Amino acid sequence: MNNLVYLGIISTTHGIKGELKITSDFEYPEKAFKVGTYLIIDNKSYEIKSYRVHKGYHMVTLDDYNNINQVLFLKGKKVYKVRSELNLKEHEILDEDLLEYTVLTNDCFDGKVKDIYDTGNGNKVLKVELNNKEYLIPMASPMILKINNEKKEIIIELMEGIDEV
Repeated sequence: MNNLVYLGIISTTHGIKGELKITSDFEYPEKAFKVGTYLIIDNKSYEIKSYRVHKGYHMVTLDDYNNINQVLFLKGKKVYKVRSELNLKEHEILDEDLLEYTVLTNDCFDGKVKDIYDTGNGNKVLKVELNNKEYLIPMASPMILKINNEKKEIIIELMEGIDEV
């Protein structure tokens, strides 16, 4: 398990007071962008001094930077968080972790999660490879019977008529 979790990218600055605009579709922003916690940018730790959401972007100020000229060097940089600082509960899973899960079906096929797509409004779709065929399965689908975090398994029941990708 990787120690750093990718959150997004600093797309630009906002205003003249050193605020940064982060483009991110991270699933737990309330845990990632908490004031007083730290973000990792270019292997350096920066404390979050303020946070707000504006037009779908995550807006932060860092350390004691309070001028646009002080933060321009961060534009375009990738933003990470130390995994342990997220304080995830047992049922909270990161998308990147699901890529390590095995998929088991009611027909005794086993496979793996190849990719995860965010279709908007928190709806996610798993691209699953089973028996050399790929399927798209919505996370909110009744086809997903159980997600076992301890065994890193997703148990699914393929519905009749589901087509491969």
